[in-house]
Amino acid sequence: MDRIDAMNVFVTVVETGSLSAASRKLRMPLPTVSRKVSDLETHLKARLLNRTTRQLTLTDAGSAYLGACKRILDDVHEAERGAAGEYSEPKGDLMISAPLMFGRLHVLPVINDFLQQYRQVDVRLLLGDRVDNLLQEHLDLAVRIGELADSTLVATRVGATRRVLCGSPAYFAKHGEPKTPQELHAHPCIAFDAMGSTQEWLFKSGTASVLVPIQPRLIVNTAEAAIDAALAGVGVTRVLCYQIQRALQERTLVRVLGRFEPDPAPINLVYTAQRRLPLKLRAFLDFASPRLRAQIESKYS
Repeated sequence: MDRIDAMNVFVTVVETGSLSAASRKLRMPLPTVSRKVSDLETHLKARLLNRTTRQLTLTDAGSAYLGACKRILDDVHEAERGAAGEYSEPKGDLMISAPLMFGRLHVLPVINDFLQQYRQVDVRLLLGDRVDNLLQEHLDLAVRIGELADSTLVATRVGATRRVLCGSPAYFAKHGEPKTPQELHAHPCIAFDAMGSTQEWLFKSGTASVLVPIQPRLIVNTAEAAIDAALAGVGVTRVLCYQIQRALQERTLVRVLGRFEPDPAPINLVYTAQRRLPLKLRAFLDFASPRLRAQIESKYS
């Protein structure tokens, strides 16, 4: 039995919550995943998991062993990085995730320039509006917009962006502009589910925050779709200001209720706390942070 491999399978089963989910994540046949966990339990002469038809739970022995496995796998991973030279010069693969539109507009151009300067680093950029788990997805770095829920991550702030309400000039010419958030009840809304609730939107009134019910005529899962629908005159939508910067400049969309906008959402580069940062990650942070700050400050402040 390859104990390091078995440990990795065990940790993945716990983190994903099931044998079948671990099988998909590891791209390993389900019987093989089950056998590796069973072999590990046989070797240890201890049950690590309580198995039912509905869920897996850790035993007391499994909970203690899980912590030890994570420490050992971290040490192995760090030793491999050291042997590969990742602590002596920037080299190796760098995994980065970013929100779909922000990544395309701002992160990708920075990566393109970074690759020209750091010839021994290869980058994989994952664009999407869901929040990835850095450890489970094996990500080196993620761009996060909004308050950070995971306090274990290290964050480098590069700016902020506002949630803005907008619609087409033709739509407002026909229906009128809302003067207060409460007037949105009379307007068809286009809700973007990555922005939070699709049934109410948050606004500020003075120093207080107010949740205002909305009437969504259309609910979509990407900002681009919400913006396209607003351009077509379907109704009003709420997106982040960088997502409609060009449309505002071209006056194909109009920003309304500006004085009721909530506080800006922070934009951070986040990564897991580590004993030593690989030089490929340190190099990217040093390269990307000032460039992203300059872009955000010049366009959205």
